[in-house]
Amino acid sequence: MLRSLTWTGFVIALVALVATNSPAGAQAPQQSWMTPDLLKAAKAEGSLTVYGSMNEQEALPLWKVFQDATGVTVNYVRSSDTQIMARVMIEERARQKSWDIALTTTVSQLPPAFLAQIDPPEAKALMPEARDPNRRWYGVYANYNAPAYNTKFVKKADLPKSYEDFAAHTEWTGKIAIDGTDNEWLEALYSYYGEQRGQTIVKNIISSLNPVITDGHLLLARSVGAGEYWLALNNFLNLTLNVKMSGAPTDFWLLNPVALVFGSVGVNVIAPHPNAAKLAENFVLSQQAQSFITRKGRFPTRPDVPTNPPQVGEMLKQMKIVPVTLDTVGQRKWQKTYNELFHRP
Repeated sequence: MLRSLTWTGFVIALVALVATNSPAGAQAPQQSWMTPDLLKAAKAEGSLTVYGSMNEQEALPLWKVFQDATGVTVNYVRSSDTQIMARVMIEERARQKSWDIALTTTVSQLPPAFLAQIDPPEAKALMPEARDPNRRWYGVYANYNAPAYNTKFVKKADLPKSYEDFAAHTEWTGKIAIDGTDNEWLEALYSYYGEQRGQTIVKNIISSLNPVITDGHLLLARSVGAGEYWLALNNFLNLTLNVKMSGAPTDFWLLNPVALVFGSVGVNVIAPHPNAAKLAENFVLSQQAQSFITRKGRFPTRPDVPTNPPQVGEMLKQMKIVPVTLDTVGQRKWQKTYNELFHRP
């Protein structure tokens, strides 16, 4: 009997210890984003439809956290930024109530009339640049722009110290690539260097290195990691880290200016599940959700959430960060300039 009771006590103590130190226990934080009245209304609606460009490996676990905590079923529809914009435009013209929230880098480019004006409580903790003055979108993750390279083909000692230095590396001709939609990066260069000098720098890079134009930032990151291209003239830093964390021989380095583009969330003004949408928006801005997304190398928009790895955040503090937020008109203008420089049809 004594031995049995002793063993039982040991098991109970062990279970308690594991529960206290397990990741789930460590992440059972205060769910400040879950306001009782809104939760009750969201549960009554029962479901939520999210249009997002975040890949499924990152997005589905994130939305499972929300679903498990609220009991609201999440339908995640993943597409590229461009496809989401096109789909939203078509559905709006048809007045279809298809989506509740959009979470992508092009939310700020949607017409203001498409997005509801909301003041989520968690937005107060965001960096100022991640809060739309008109309260129609809020930055969920920060896409810092930086060049990347394959460590098998390019030595760290040979990396350019500025964008002007790229043109001298003619040995990289045909081995360097950039995404075809990096108009924000171009706008940041012009803002930092001035239009004339910025244009000259880009033209010299193009004439000397003939960069390959790719379709998709994640594809570009994976292609550099696989050695298809030796370098990316520019890419989203978090995607390079994501591929590096998977074991690929790739890394980044920082050059001024560092363009900053937000992956933002906005609520459909005719959302079929408006309360679930408001609760979901508050969730993705919370400390809990932003800590969760850093596991895959994404960068938070809350200063109270450290980057992963932490030293990257310290590196970024030493750089000139240029936030870029383009509306529809600005996006068209800079994409046109980009296409003309890179000789895209």
